[in-house]
Amino acid sequence: MVVMGVGLDVVDVAAFASQLADPASGFLAATYRSAETRRAHSLDPPRREVHLAGRFAAKEALVKAWSSARRGSPPVLAAIDLREIEVVDDGFGRPALRLHGAVAAAVRALSGDGAEPALHLSISHDGPVAAAVVVVEATGVHDTTR
Repeated sequence: MVVMGVGLDVVDVAAFASQLADPASGFLAATYRSAETRRAHSLDPPRREVHLAGRFAAKEALVKAWSSARRGSPPVLAAIDLREIEVVDDGFGRPALRLHGAVAAAVRALSGDGAEPALHLSISHDGPVAAAVVVVEATGVHDTTR
C-alpha cells in the first residue's frame, strides 16, 4: 500500500445542528446529494444530526486527504462542490466515498496514470462529536521500501 494522503475532520454536533436548523442557510442543499438527504430524513431528528455531521466530516476529510496528496502543488479546483463527494454505504452500514464530476476527475488525476486511487473512509460518533478519517491510497503501485 502506498499512502498518498490522509485527512481527518472533527465536527461539533451541536454547532452543526444549529446550522442545519437555519432554513435560510441553504447548507443542506449545498452540501449533500439528494440520496444523502433522503437517507438522513428517514432517521429521527437527533440521529439525523449526528448522521449528517459524520457525513460532513467525511467530505471535509476527503478534501484534506486530497490536498495532502498534492503537497507543494496549487489546488486543482478554485472551489469544491461538496455535493460531488457522496457518502454511501455498502448495505451493511460500512461507509464509502463515491465521487462525481470535477472532484472525481481531479482525484483520479492524482495518480498521473488515470488509475483510480483507493479511498478508505471511517466515520465515528461519540457524544457531542462526529469525526471522519480518509486515506487516499495509490492503486497499481507497490511499496518497494519493505
